[in-house]
Amino acid sequence: MAVTHFNPTCSKPRLHSSQLSFLSRTLPRHRHCSFAPLHRTQHARISCSVAPNEVQVPAVKTLDPKSKAECYGVFCLTYDLRAEEETRSWKKLINIAVSGAAGMIANHLLFKIASGEVFGPDQPVALKLLGSERSIQALEGVAMELEDSLFPLLREVSIGIDPYEVFQDAEWALLIGAKPRGPGMERADLLDINGQIYAAQGRALNAVASRNVKVIVVGNPCNTNALICLKNAPNIPAKNFHALTRLDENRAKCQLALKAGVFYDKVSNVTIWGNHSTTQVPDFLNAKIDGLPVKEVVKDHRWLEEEFTEKVQKRGGALIKKWGRSSAASTSVSIVDAIRSLVTPTPEGDWFSSGVYSNGNPYGIAEGIVFSMPCRSKGDGDYELVKDVIIDDYLWQRIKKTEAELLAEKRCVAHLTGEGIAVCDLPGDTMLPGEM
Repeated sequence: MAVTHFNPTCSKPRLHSSQLSFLSRTLPRHRHCSFAPLHRTQHARISCSVAPNEVQVPAVKTLDPKSKAECYGVFCLTYDLRAEEETRSWKKLINIAVSGAAGMIANHLLFKIASGEVFGPDQPVALKLLGSERSIQALEGVAMELEDSLFPLLREVSIGIDPYEVFQDAEWALLIGAKPRGPGMERADLLDINGQIYAAQGRALNAVASRNVKVIVVGNPCNTNALICLKNAPNIPAKNFHALTRLDENRAKCQLALKAGVFYDKVSNVTIWGNHSTTQVPDFLNAKIDGLPVKEVVKDHRWLEEEFTEKVQKRGGALIKKWGRSSAASTSVSIVDAIRSLVTPTPEGDWFSSGVYSNGNPYGIAEGIVFSMPCRSKGDGDYELVKDVIIDDYLWQRIKKTEAELLAEKRCVAHLTGEGIAVCDLPGDTMLPGEM
């Protein structure tokens, strides 16, 4: 947690208003301290002068929820990370922004990040949490739980409702927040409503985030939301944007493992092609079980072509019927998997799925869309598309169907990507049941 350093020889320390309340409760033995507002820097120290009389602390001001993002609670106590780095082999602090941070998916994800499970046990992190006016109190509750968890690697937490404040210097942006589809809502309406959100967030990232920020879009429809976001962030490489299809990949691996009677770690080289919708294509042609092609292990090819594909496509809806709500824990796990696939080298011969910008792809898929494809990484946050894959007529026909859907979605949000007037000619309502 944050370290407070007191220096009795210095005067007129500078603090945030939120620090004053904390210190007024925790410094009863100090006779006199005077404070001024703090312009926070990474290596600032808290200090005060000691006088023989009573403690005097200014009244704490109530923060306007519309004001700029503020550090939260104990995380407002600044620290000297350089001093800690002299005695501990920690890496440089990284800034991770999360939208929809008061939701169920984030509630699982944030604690995995703070614990070191995602970026490693020697990687200190700063969490920048974006919510809305409606969720600001819930966001404070999330920050309180992060405080109480005592994660040593979690050095800073800030919360806010303005993406231009929250995304400042972000090196990772995990965009989870999106409006759910309500009763009677047309898919075109959902594309527009959430597209407006992601256009605004793209502009904010473009203005204030790190130039090499890595963006993972989770909010649905995630492929087209990612396209809108990247089109509104021209100063950030389009290659840095991802739409989350890793949960679909994990679900496909699970079904193949169940059918083959093996544990899931024996399943590799699974690709999800295309859109995160019921047109997605779980690829069993290139997948392997214990190093062998799936079709050599699973002899029931009819099951592969029909039941396997449908189970993966509709797994979200099946879960809702059992659980009463859409997946949150498994989604957060898949976000962790997606990040770790980018920050650790891909095992030799294997690959992972991610929705990425299709320009320059080697498969003949239309350019200008965000399309899930097989990727490999050297562990530096970047990736390359896998070239040594087999595409037969069966697989190609299904790839073209999901491609057509994404091209139609692109036309439907043209007003949000700077490509003209929107024309919605969606081929059908293929939203995943889990997104309703």
